[in-house]
Amino acid sequence: MPATAALLLAILGQSGGDAALTGPMLRTAFEREMDPLDYCVFAKGVSQALATQRCAQWLGVAFFEVVPTSLPDAPTTLHLEALADVRTFRVRVLDRDVLFCSPRFFEVLRLKAWLDANPDQRRRICLVPERALRDYLVRLNSQDLLTEARQRLARRWPASTADLDLPLSARIAFVVLLLVIVALVLVSPFLDYPALLPVVVLVLLMPAVLRLASMFCPTDPKAPISPRPEDAELPVYSILIPLRDEAHMVPQLVGAMVALDYPADRLDIKFVVEGQSSATIAAVKQVFDLPQFSLVVVPDAMPRTKPKALDYALPLLRGEFVVVFDAEDRPDSDQLWRVAQRFRESLETQCVQAQLVVDNGNEAALAALFAGEYAGLFGVQLPALARWRLPVPLGGTSNHFRVETLRAIGGWDAYNVTEDADLGVRLARLRHRVDVMPTRTLEEAPTNWRIWLGQRTRWMKGWMQTLIVHNRHPRQVIKDMGWVRFVAFELTVICMIGAPLLHSAFLLLAALRLGLGLPLIGGVNSLWGTVHLAIFVFGYGVAVLQTIIGLRRLNRPEHLLAQAFLPLYWLLISLATLRALYELLKRPFHWAKTPHRVAGKASVALPGMSQKNAAAPERGSTS
Repeated sequence: MPATAALLLAILGQSGGDAALTGPMLRTAFEREMDPLDYCVFAKGVSQALATQRCAQWLGVAFFEVVPTSLPDAPTTLHLEALADVRTFRVRVLDRDVLFCSPRFFEVLRLKAWLDANPDQRRRICLVPERALRDYLVRLNSQDLLTEARQRLARRWPASTADLDLPLSARIAFVVLLLVIVALVLVSPFLDYPALLPVVVLVLLMPAVLRLASMFCPTDPKAPISPRPEDAELPVYSILIPLRDEAHMVPQLVGAMVALDYPADRLDIKFVVEGQSSATIAAVKQVFDLPQFSLVVVPDAMPRTKPKALDYALPLLRGEFVVVFDAEDRPDSDQLWRVAQRFRESLETQCVQAQLVVDNGNEAALAALFAGEYAGLFGVQLPALARWRLPVPLGGTSNHFRVETLRAIGGWDAYNVTEDADLGVRLARLRHRVDVMPTRTLEEAPTNWRIWLGQRTRWMKGWMQTLIVHNRHPRQVIKDMGWVRFVAFELTVICMIGAPLLHSAFLLLAALRLGLGLPLIGGVNSLWGTVHLAIFVFGYGVAVLQTIIGLRRLNRPEHLLAQAFLPLYWLLISLATLRALYELLKRPFHWAKTPHRVAGKASVALPGMSQKNAAAPERGSTS
């Protein structure tokens, strides 16, 4: 019997079977461009550990399901980016060197021929499953991976990282300057002092004009959607899912990932779990019967942030592209292959942001307001910024990257608590193109205002960090981006931070003046006061209109009535902004973890989303 057929039958547990049966399986594996060993794992249901054990038996060598902890440490990997491709390591065990390996199908065949010629070498070979070998190498290199996670970006951008360019003096100066600008804008309607008008125009009018223009920008070309490629044509796609204390979310996440219309053998799904989250680690290990899943345990070390965890896993990726999903995410089933098509069709595109959609807006007014905000941001504003090639403040999830590009720019800022917005600015500084696609990811909005407040405080603090860091050396940033992108970046982020404070202060000041019987503006015939008031009203109107248009594009009219509470919602955002200013001064790198919950039956299937993807388990408790 040919060795190829004999090995394939051995892996399937059919040693001595009919060799003719292996021909069709090998042809199918070759047509799908799969390693025959992977074909047995993914198509025939043989576990990775069992397949490796049967290879070891066929070779007549030792097998371990996990690398023994009693072994002396092997040499660490010099090039961490190559860690995902390492399949062997050699250690000294007692009186001999032993090669631990996880060979592919044809490597097993070559190893068989070599061992037949050198039978005495069998005692020097030990096979381990690929997952076990990878876990051992990660554990062996954990300190280097941790150092790289915290310092990679600082080496790439030595003057634009939060850990190096966010000193207390810069944070104090930012807080003072922001409060001064807010005060100037507030008093300007009550003073006949035209010199303050440019400040009002810059802070209020220009961001509103940018938003208004985005409403007239088409969201996506009207070209027909390309047909789905064959499995063999699709690239390996990595998925990073950072988790902390979220064991209850693992079943839903597994369901969402299994529902993806993407070949399992081309998925590299990594649960990136903090080392102290023992229950979550145990929950992830329970799904290891699916070979596309793996676990990366991040050592407990400062800063305890999501971007540090992502940076720790970055060298371990096997895919050509990578996407980040959060614990509650349920992406469109066709999202991966559609984004892969966009990357292949547009070689200049380095990042694609999917549209985040809140699907529990019917549960509470707060969730409906959150849904409206997301609809305006991801359905109106961000697509326009991408179309105009302006900086795009990425969402914290469902952003897709070319792995090569992500590594080249240094990954995420481990110390920035809104690493997504910061990464969008860095892509703009390198003139990389960012696309926003209408493919959607369902999310759960907080229905508890305290949870919402903690999340929004972190977001506001991160935008402040991003603004400070990228303004420490403005001339270099302008040189990188160009004047147009730089101004757009400044207006976008300043509006995100300053608008809520102005809204609340203006409402309180207006209520105070009306309560005292004073006119709303400085004088009865104050021209400048009228102009300033008109700018305020224009800014309000544009913000409301953006939300309405976003909801209409999503076909969510049921959330429109709740938008009447937007002034109260903006008051909450201003409270989060004030808390963020305090945290920026006192604990700038603190990460307020947002607890997630399992999606309930209230989840809504969006147009174009498969029912399989829309289905969800019963609601669980919040951790």
